[in-house]
Amino acid sequence: MAESEWQGKRQKASELESVWRETYRTLIETAHGDPALRALYPCTSHWALRVSSTTRPGLTIVGPSLMANSDGTYGVGTGFLTPDLGECATAHEAVAPAVRHLPSGLRPVALGA
Repeated sequence: MAESEWQGKRQKASELESVWRETYRTLIETAHGDPALRALYPCTSHWALRVSSTTRPGLTIVGPSLMANSDGTYGVGTGFLTPDLGECATAHEAVAPAVRHLPSGLRPVALGA
């Protein structure tokens, strides 16, 4: 379930025709490279990535959001588009605190209701 959604996100990010393409693609690829995030269901909107412990339609968002910024930097935040946990120069710097803020005891992704 989660892996096929990640593959779709990675494919779309690589095909973008936008000034955001590289920053966003790097964010998606870096997040996918982390086992804790890759085990969760990815959801994206407005150049931001969030992860869920359940699939659509009933997403259960867990952890912070990761944002690809127009200036090539990255944000991490507890809200949807508010980088209150920090602004980072690289995607790796953004993914690290996002993983640290994931709740403990997450189970494999379940079907959303």
